[in-house]
Amino acid sequence: MEKKKGMMKEIKRQMCLAMPLTVANFLMFALQFVSIMVVGHISHEKLAGASIAISFVNSLGFSVLMGASSALDTLCGQSFGAQNYKMVGLYLQRAMVICVLISIPLAFGTAFSGRILILLRQVPEISMAAESYARLMIPSLFAFGLIQCILKFLQAQKIVLPIMFSSGITAIFHVINCWFFTYKTGLGYRGAALSVSISYWFNLLLLVLYVFLSPSCKSTWTGFSREAFHGLWDFLKLGIPSTLMVCFQNWQFELLLILAGLLTNPALQTSLMSISQNISSLVYCGPLGAEWCSQYQNIQ
Repeated sequence: MEKKKGMMKEIKRQMCLAMPLTVANFLMFALQFVSIMVVGHISHEKLAGASIAISFVNSLGFSVLMGASSALDTLCGQSFGAQNYKMVGLYLQRAMVICVLISIPLAFGTAFSGRILILLRQVPEISMAAESYARLMIPSLFAFGLIQCILKFLQAQKIVLPIMFSSGITAIFHVINCWFFTYKTGLGYRGAALSVSISYWFNLLLLVLYVFLSPSCKSTWTGFSREAFHGLWDFLKLGIPSTLMVCFQNWQFELLLILAGLLTNPALQTSLMSISQNISSLVYCGPLGAEWCSQYQNIQ
């Protein structure tokens, strides 16, 4: 009986950590899904271009940044568990420096995504539409990497509710934001891309304000330090394998969208494949859940 009570208590404890992260993950995936749905009301060709652009940015940008920041799963979790609170903040700063540096070449690659897609035998008209869309998502690369760092920083301390609330506020903001920039600014389908970038930066602002102002982070965040620029290579020793793991996992799905562009009527095929993948991403809220499991093991 005591064993059963202990098990139920443990399940409840885990759910209190997992559920907010699952909801937050769902809402973060929903941003791009909302943009795709808005673009779908414009034209099949624009939808196909936006779909391939999102796939390109996810593959070349977001996957790399998510993997590079994954070293914090281990480093922040172990430091917090050892009550070495200063190092938790230093690891966060090192991860942020690395993600910003990585985002620079990723931004250049994204800026010429249309040319790269043409080399992959995609339809030129769709490829150039994708490039126009992807270029307005370049600011989101820098915001996304920093968001991932802060999320892992907070998860290591079992601070999960603010993550869910910030994602929820951002999702509501994005619906209005996406509608305005798509239909009221003359940007058309490109406005949906700009709205994604703005929403990511809005989410980042909410998280930064929480870290700076919340008493919960007082012991782990003591301000910026020059020590953040030390030990970057040691950080990358964990970050590089994590990056490869995340990229290989995500590229197998994004490859399907590229292959759809080689089929007959590529605009329609790409659009359908993109919607299918986005729905799958919404249903499968695994990445944050997997990260939470890693965090949970580290902090025991």
